[in-house]
Amino acid sequence: MTVHFIGAGPGAPDLITVRGLELIKRCPVCLYAGSLVPREVVEAAPDNARVLDTAPMTLEEIIAEMEAADARGDDVARVHSGDPSLYGAIAEQMRLLEGQGIAYDITPGVPAFAAAAAALGTELTLPEIAQTIILTRTDGKASPMPEGESLERLGALGATLAIHLSIRNLKAIERALTPHYGADCPVAVVYRASWPDEQIIRGTLNDIWSKVRAAKITRTALVLVGPVLGESRFRDSALYDAEYEHVLRNRKTNAAP
Repeated sequence: MTVHFIGAGPGAPDLITVRGLELIKRCPVCLYAGSLVPREVVEAAPDNARVLDTAPMTLEEIIAEMEAADARGDDVARVHSGDPSLYGAIAEQMRLLEGQGIAYDITPGVPAFAAAAAALGTELTLPEIAQTIILTRTDGKASPMPEGESLERLGALGATLAIHLSIRNLKAIERALTPHYGADCPVAVVYRASWPDEQIIRGTLNDIWSKVRAAKITRTALVLVGPVLGESRFRDSALYDAEYEHVLRNRKTNAAP
């Protein structure tokens, strides 16, 4: 018996991986985070499967379901939104499973920041503009940020920022990042990336708060900050440059054969 932690992707049912979907199709038990995983994803479970939305459940109740499945010899599809390695709350589940001697594995999923970039039609790394992406969040009710990971410190790097779980903290984001990026730095807020009701709001550090407030978005949105979001004057990557020689392509020359 194995508990399969599965990343369901950002929301669109067809953005789950083939491996993840196949696991759901064959597992007798399916536990899914119903607040962010669409029902269509788990409808692929067998007709007689035990399918439970874990949104109203406690950690102890979730583990109890896994232990009961283990006693029966039933595999479990534990379905999380996005990629389970990012704010997936799987570490504590795995720790408890290890204590019980219950096997588990992880199937990655499409992360929300990738779906947001696709919705924006942008590349988050541009030559000589930004080559680093920082995935982070701000202090919340559930837990504070670790010491040393403040936005003020991360912003000093000038990287592209993908800020999760922070749509209610836009004023704090503005205060922390303006000294590093400038008030006119592009910002994009993507609400429910890849869902049918996806919404994109573009602005700057100076005005994004008022635009998001007018749109009445208060949850399930990703905040992207950085000059790559508004930059069109960047040099081409060397990857496909005719003068760039690598093991799979020789430099083109005008020499006669």
